[in-house]
Amino acid sequence: MNIKVLVVDDSPFMRKIITETITSIDGLEVIGTARNGRDALKAIPQLQPDVITLDIEMPGLNGLETLEIIKKEHNVPVIMMSSFSGEDNTIAALDLGAMDFIEKPHDIRNQSEVFKNEVADKIKPLFEQKKMDMPVEKSFLQINGLEKRLSKKIKAITIGASTGGPKALFSIIRSLPENLSFPIFIVQHMPKGFTTSFSKRLDKESNATVVEAEEGMAIKGGIVYVAPGGYHMLIENNRIKLNEADKIHGVRPAVDYLFETAAAAYGSNLASFILTGMGQDGASGLAEIKKAGGFTVAQNRETSIVYGMPGNAVQKGVIDEIASLNEISELINWMIRMRS
Repeated sequence: MNIKVLVVDDSPFMRKIITETITSIDGLEVIGTARNGRDALKAIPQLQPDVITLDIEMPGLNGLETLEIIKKEHNVPVIMMSSFSGEDNTIAALDLGAMDFIEKPHDIRNQSEVFKNEVADKIKPLFEQKKMDMPVEKSFLQINGLEKRLSKKIKAITIGASTGGPKALFSIIRSLPENLSFPIFIVQHMPKGFTTSFSKRLDKESNATVVEAEEGMAIKGGIVYVAPGGYHMLIENNRIKLNEADKIHGVRPAVDYLFETAAAAYGSNLASFILTGMGQDGASGLAEIKKAGGFTVAQNRETSIVYGMPGNAVQKGVIDEIASLNEISELINWMIRMRS
């Protein structure tokens, strides 16, 4: 059974490009197109798509307005089609509930294969995890029992995420109390430019100070550091280090680089969380955190958009606990209170 896609874009050229690209991917098919938000809303109940690709910048009912109505009236995942100049709206769309976004290529003639891979990588994993044989998960959250296991006070938290991560991170960071006293480091798989908008939006809506990390930044308590798109983020000598070393797991920034260097920096005083996302990034770093005596948590399957990263970490035996997104927020806030 193919995944049925509805393509929504005001540009006839982009509708043609997106349709041809999706049609060329095994397992996907375009069941219809719409030139604006109003046409899309009419088409959804008729065509019953499995997923929608939605342009952000459209006349009339724009992408954000259309997305908001879709999320209220239909249970259909939405992937935003974004231009670099629209990064603020893209982050707003993720906050509203879009599953992910795809950058429109600047030069489609020379980037067609890259664009095709991006489309496949963003759509297919949303449905593939339903077919996978996942490990049986135990229920969480026993805070009282954790007090003995976490006898040492947490001095830092690291978080890694990919597909579905922005919305999960909005939930976690918005719930932080004002008395955050240690640093939190985040790697969210996201391109250059978009992490800047992401960091600013998190900062605006959080009690904590959220910054996009910069080379050589001194690490301070109470600050949330977001790895900039296109750079690996490492921790060395109580400072942020950025580099453009080769991608690992096909991504830069990579969660593993952060986790491995954080394990060396904080040892048993580190807590680490691996959230929703495709692939295997983070498991190697979590193994290093476990060796150093740190505490590791994976987001559970039920609340993950894509269970690849947390599921892989669970299967490799590098996770201490499995928790829902709400439980992760509770746990992080409990760790902060323990430091007060």
